[in-house]
Amino acid sequence: MTETNPFARRLMWVLWPSFLVAAAACGIFFTVFDPHDLHVFGQPVEASREVIYTVGFFVFWAMAIASSALTVFLERSPWEVNR
Repeated sequence: MTETNPFARRLMWVLWPSFLVAAAACGIFFTVFDPHDLHVFGQPVEASREVIYTVGFFVFWAMAIASSALTVFLERSPWEVNR
């Protein structure tokens, strides 16, 4: 059995859970809020619902990626930090 690339493994530890959290967060958020009722810097969003859903998903995904990446960064062993 070959050892997989540790970077690729950690990347999947970050991206896959982040994707699942973003999907759930997007579903919950847009169940509560109508996309056409959203305002950015006091101005109503002038875009279709699909565009707002897509941008919202990627915003939630980016936030979840940041959270998961910080967790993976902080879980490194002392050997990995000091080499």
